[in-house]
Amino acid sequence: MSTLSLRLPDSLHRHIKEYSEREGVSINQFISTAVAEKMSALSTEDYLKARASRGSAEKLKQVLSKVPSVDPFEDDVL
Repeated sequence: MSTLSLRLPDSLHRHIKEYSEREGVSINQFISTAVAEKMSALSTEDYLKARASRGSAEKLKQVLSKVPSVDPFEDDVL
């Protein structure tokens, strides 16, 4: 495990302390979880961008052409 010295504005530190107490975890655990959540979001964005770059409008049109043209169910009508 690594140690990181982090400077935070007093107001942010106060909010983190309040939320970590409310959640019943240490400040370190709270910050570790917050960083992990952010990293997960960034990784997901990278993954989706990579997947999107492999797609094509032509392939989408081919797939959609196989979908039958039918009226929506009554519950699906706006």
